[in-house]
Amino acid sequence: MPLLLASASPRRRQLLRRAGVRFRVWNPGEDPPLPHLGSWQAATLSALVKACRGAAAFPGYLSLGADTVVVLGGRTLGKPRDAAEAREMLAALSGRAHEVYTAFGLAASFPSPRRKIAVFWLEVVRSEVYFRRLSATEIAEYVATGAPLDKAGAYGIQDPSHKLVERVRGSYYNVVGLPLRQVLRALRTVESRCP
Repeated sequence: MPLLLASASPRRRQLLRRAGVRFRVWNPGEDPPLPHLGSWQAATLSALVKACRGAAAFPGYLSLGADTVVVLGGRTLGKPRDAAEAREMLAALSGRAHEVYTAFGLAASFPSPRRKIAVFWLEVVRSEVYFRRLSATEIAEYVATGAPLDKAGAYGIQDPSHKLVERVRGSYYNVVGLPLRQVLRALRTVESRCP
C-alpha cells in the first residue's frame, strides 16, 4: 500500500525522506479544535483525525497523521500566535525541563458500498527535554529569525544556529516532530498484516 503523509510539516517530510521512505504529501487542513482535551490526549485525537482525513481523501493509501505538543508544568504550549507569545514561551522554558509528545496514527479507506476507514495504528511517544538557561538577548535573537512561529513550544531542536537544548531523554526525532524509529516499526508491522 502506498504511503500518504497527511501533514503540512516540512520537518516530517524531511525525516521520512532521510529514512528512505517513499510517500506522497497531502495537507490535511487545520488542526481540529479540541479545547476539552489537554496535552497528549489532544495530540492523539488530532493525529487520528489527520490520518483519517488523508485516508478518506486518498483511498488505497496508508495515511500517516501526526501531531506534536510541548507540555511545561501541565500547561500545553502550541504554536505561538506572534513574536511576543514566542518570547514568553521561550522565557518560560528557559532553564527548565519539559515534555514533548508526538502522537501518530495510520489509517486507510477501502472501497465498499459505503467507504469505510480502518485505523491500523495509534501511538504516543514522550520525550523529556532540558533547556539551558537563555538570556533575554538570546531569546530575542532567536525569535527575530522567525523560526519559532511555526513550531509547538516556539522552538525547533534542529535549528542549528541556536543552542537551546541541553539534553533530551527519549527520542530526539520525537522532539523534531516524528518519532522515526516507532513510525518505521509501525509501518513494517502494518505492511506485514495488510493485503
